[in-house]
Amino acid sequence: MIPTAEALKLAMEANLDLVEVASDAKPPVCRIMDYGKLKYERKKKTSKNTKQHQVQLKEIRMRPKIGKHDIEFKLKSARKFLEQKDKVKFNIMFRGRENAHHELGRTILGDIQEQLSEIAKVEQAPTMASGRNMIMVLAPR
Repeated sequence: MIPTAEALKLAMEANLDLVEVASDAKPPVCRIMDYGKLKYERKKKTSKNTKQHQVQLKEIRMRPKIGKHDIEFKLKSARKFLEQKDKVKFNIMFRGRENAHHELGRTILGDIQEQLSEIAKVEQAPTMASGRNMIMVLAPR
């Protein structure tokens, strides 16, 4: 046990700080160290824990008469979103006479689900959300 004045003198000579480590102990415990470095390391440690990805829901819209190349292009962007750990919502919009052919939308969404099965799981199966939209949501594995 060293008196406070002597501990401060030792810290000054070493160009360091006298830092109280355990204030509730009897007598209080202090350490001679670089306080700026301690603060920097604590800040770095806490900021490391806060860097988490905020999951977003990305939407991809299509029509039932979409071409094969267009589907491939949409799949490439969906794959990119899923690799970034975002969810992807596929929305097929039906208009007019297309509304009578919901099976076209189901086959398109089934193909998409099959092609993305290795990196995504189905969070919401293909369903008719409102009268005109068929929706499927995929989440990253």
